[in-house]
Amino acid sequence: QVQVVESGGGLVQAGGSLRLSCTASGLTFDDYAMAWFRQAPGKEREGISCIKWGGDSTYYADSVKGRFTISRDNAKKTLYLQMNSLKPEDTAMYYCAAGVYYSEYRPPRKNEYNYWGQGTQVTVSS
Repeated sequence: QVQVVESGGGLVQAGGSLRLSCTASGLTFDDYAMAWFRQAPGKEREGISCIKWGGDSTYYADSVKGRFTISRDNAKKTLYLQMNSLKPEDTAMYYCAAGVYYSEYRPPRKNEYNYWGQGTQVTVSS
């Protein structure tokens, strides 16, 4: 049984930092591309970053480029998202997902990812 669990969310002031983690079990972690999505209240879930199975290629949406860094540790079956210079508009539920498709040229798409966590809330106060 596949389980994906996010952690590390919380409340932070604008300009602050948070590091999200995501552990996956029940799957061969390094066979999967991994992605971070987020969903703000009243908005669609959007893909903001993804990383190839070996960790040698990444993608960032324009909204987070230069502020967020995605990484993975395949030995620990863990995905990370380092978030710096946080803004109030980054407030959302953040989801980790595993899938078999990866592109470095466009945002990850929900229907390309098979396994999802329950999400971790990030709230940025102004």
